[in-house]
Amino acid sequence: MKSHSKEESKTYQEWFDLADSDGDGRISGNEATDFFALSNLSRSQLKHLWALSDTKRQGFLGFNEFVTAMQLVSLAQAGYELNSDILRNHIDKENVKPPVMEGLDALLEKTKSLAINAPNSPPEVKGTAPPQKLPTKQWFSSKSSKKLPLNSVTSIIDGLKRLYVERLKPLELAYQFNDFVSPLLTNTDFDAKPMVMLLGQYSTGKTTFIKHLLRCDYPGAHVGPEPTTDRFVVVMSGPDERSIPGNTIAVDADMPFSGLTTFGGSFLSKFQCSQMPHPLLDEITFVDTPGVLSGEKQRTQRSYDFTGVVSWFAAKCDLILLLFDPHKLDISDEFKRVISSLRGNEDKIRVVLNKADQVDTQQLMRVYGALMWSLGKVLNTPEVVRVYIGSFNDKPMDEDFVGPLGLDLFEKEQSNLLADLIDIPKKACDRRINEFVKRARSAKIHAYIISHLKKEMPAIMGKAKAQQRLIDNLDEEFGKVQREFHLPAGDFPSVENFREVLSRYNIDKFEKLKPRMVQAVDDMLGYEIPELLKKFRNPYD
Repeated sequence: MKSHSKEESKTYQEWFDLADSDGDGRISGNEATDFFALSNLSRSQLKHLWALSDTKRQGFLGFNEFVTAMQLVSLAQAGYELNSDILRNHIDKENVKPPVMEGLDALLEKTKSLAINAPNSPPEVKGTAPPQKLPTKQWFSSKSSKKLPLNSVTSIIDGLKRLYVERLKPLELAYQFNDFVSPLLTNTDFDAKPMVMLLGQYSTGKTTFIKHLLRCDYPGAHVGPEPTTDRFVVVMSGPDERSIPGNTIAVDADMPFSGLTTFGGSFLSKFQCSQMPHPLLDEITFVDTPGVLSGEKQRTQRSYDFTGVVSWFAAKCDLILLLFDPHKLDISDEFKRVISSLRGNEDKIRVVLNKADQVDTQQLMRVYGALMWSLGKVLNTPEVVRVYIGSFNDKPMDEDFVGPLGLDLFEKEQSNLLADLIDIPKKACDRRINEFVKRARSAKIHAYIISHLKKEMPAIMGKAKAQQRLIDNLDEEFGKVQREFHLPAGDFPSVENFREVLSRYNIDKFEKLKPRMVQAVDDMLGYEIPELLKKFRNPYD
């Protein structure tokens, strides 16, 4: 769709301010139904219009989405059918003019006269005073956060922030969930852009893949046949091109990386953020990782917990790309350990067979078969993982070598992978809800485990022996918790990792089970989250 002129932009801004009756910079479903009724479109048309405008399913429209909605209204009034192709296929030759909104001019005049009469008070277009909005940053610091006004929630993400502070965070703090499983969430964790992490052995084309998508270099990018990327690099949007060192990023309250401080200074010195202005980075953040080394080098020459860092990023990411090239198909023990650390995030994994133009069609079939066989031994899922085949770099392909079949295959695979990446921002809100529910269930099981271990400790004598016995027989204790509370075995944490953290604690100091806290999380999962989703669904459903 063609961009609008400055004059039209001013018009749309006036309309947006009018429709945004509570002045929070967002058009909610209720506000939209009032305003869009002026278009005289049918309910069915408005339903499609909302779905096409709120592509990220946030439950509200920002200014850009509002402009898209207005342009769609204009097209619908001109007789076009509203569907997913209209935004891409509409003729660019004609500029889409603002739509006809019945009675809007009179409303604008009324608003302006109200503003002149009472310059210091906000306009009350609907006849009701705008609600007081509590900034979400205060939700994570305010001591009185338990009594937040209902109308302070203006989006699904805001609602999740509120539920986390009121329901889930108290349970996590009570049973040290942040030490055993995952650091406490902050405001920026909810607001962060979707992330894509690239993993693979050295020289499989991870950095080149990002450069290929961006179609340019980014600060700190190094490419070569040897292990060149020696650090974790987060490539994200910024006002100018610059590299920020890890220690600075970890303490920046506006970035979602504060949890990485737990991996120590030796890791933070091997972590950096590359910022640059780019339209793709406005939607997605990329995480480039050091190549997984083979042999003892991976364990002995890294001065930090590599698999732990990968696991941390995996929980935050929306997509994980495992890159292979035809000449590096063997999955070393170290790479296997890294892939195992992705446990619980299997649905995010996609496999990319990169540099596929370096082998002919017959060899490619054998390589693909060998890769699937290797992955079958590492990824413990009954489903077949999605594999994209291609050559993701800016070099022209040798058509004589790969042949017309290979060329056609690579083009289709590349377009499929790009479509998968483009879909990420649209699914970001759904992913946030999914991760939040998964975290809540994990925190609940963790509370059951910790309180069970506390219950098994003797009152007076033999505490040290009892603790050692519980740690040694941890898998049996997990079984007892599972049977007592009827929990699925697949939701339990790794016994080895849990045992390692547990050995640093005095079990006797743990809290007993607090049924009210657990019930609050159950109510949140059973009633409050469904109500939140219902509140911010398509208002024309």
